[in-house]
Amino acid sequence: TAFNVPLESIHEIKPGHALVIKKDGQVSEQQFIEPQEKKSCSFERIYFSRGSDADIYKERKELGRLLCPTILQAVDKDLKHTVFSFIPNTAEVAFYGMVKGMEDYLKEVKKKKILKLVGTPDLVSLLSEILSIRPRVEKIAIKDAKLRTFITDDSQRNELVAHVYDITYGTLRRGEDNLVVIDDSIVRGTTLRNSIVRILDRLGPKKIIIVSSAPQIRYPDCYGIDMAKIGDLIAFRAAIALLEENNMEHVIDEVEHKCKEALQSTEPLTTNPVKAIYKPFTAEQVSDKISSLLKPQDLNAELKIIYQKIEDLHTACPNHKGDWYFSGDYPTPGGNKVVCRAFLNFMRGVNERAY
Repeated sequence: TAFNVPLESIHEIKPGHALVIKKDGQVSEQQFIEPQEKKSCSFERIYFSRGSDADIYKERKELGRLLCPTILQAVDKDLKHTVFSFIPNTAEVAFYGMVKGMEDYLKEVKKKKILKLVGTPDLVSLLSEILSIRPRVEKIAIKDAKLRTFITDDSQRNELVAHVYDITYGTLRRGEDNLVVIDDSIVRGTTLRNSIVRILDRLGPKKIIIVSSAPQIRYPDCYGIDMAKIGDLIAFRAAIALLEENNMEHVIDEVEHKCKEALQSTEPLTTNPVKAIYKPFTAEQVSDKISSLLKPQDLNAELKIIYQKIEDLHTACPNHKGDWYFSGDYPTPGGNKVVCRAFLNFMRGVNERAY
């Protein structure tokens, strides 16, 4: 936009190449190292990247659309009593994709209803009623401050989240409607538990469903996005809680032992021993535990947290396969060392960065 350059003229520098600009104005891309497997960061596409980029806009819409089957199951396909919204502002594009997916679903519902109308008295009235069916969409949450609590200093975050959001009253039928709110990601859950969920509950929904367009963030990042402490991640805390509830503390001890061995070794670490923490449980079990951990004791509505599936993330972002914060599959030995250090910091109660 700043240079008024057409979209088709924009190209990424190829992996393993450098952009070389000579004094006489000659420009070239020159290979300086053998390119390896491309593992571009997918979380940047979901969270940080400029939403007006053509590819990112399409990808975020697709992330929202792919969540629709799980959302429909969560509300028992009762769209008549379900209101859709989004929070924060960066989830708006995924919200459009979610609404488009619901419209496509309702289109099929309308077809079936119309086909049953043949020979029915008062056809015009019934047809008008069917054609008026559409997703109920409202702007429920309003972000008053242009602040991202995710990147706020730890000591200030809890105070900040209580004052960031306001809601639109009169948008739900109290005690009757479900409220589905899409978010771009749920990292720590601090904002949800301390502010958003409580505020949404004031509208009197029967059920609050928070939908994350990103999968469960289970592991720290060390390549650019600042998620250095594994104990801060709500998915990790949920998995630890599940292990303790099921008398499987031996898994935690085994992982701790393997992490110590890995950090003492001089050999490159090609595997991530912390993946064993999640192995006994399904993604849905972890999500349900997250819902339990994030639900305030005084909440009146039922709370359910839904996360994107990793497979659907790859469908939506086919050219950005880097997913180590979700899958634990780090592309470098250094990443595996960082997750081991983060786990040991958690076990020792050390509140410091893992890199």
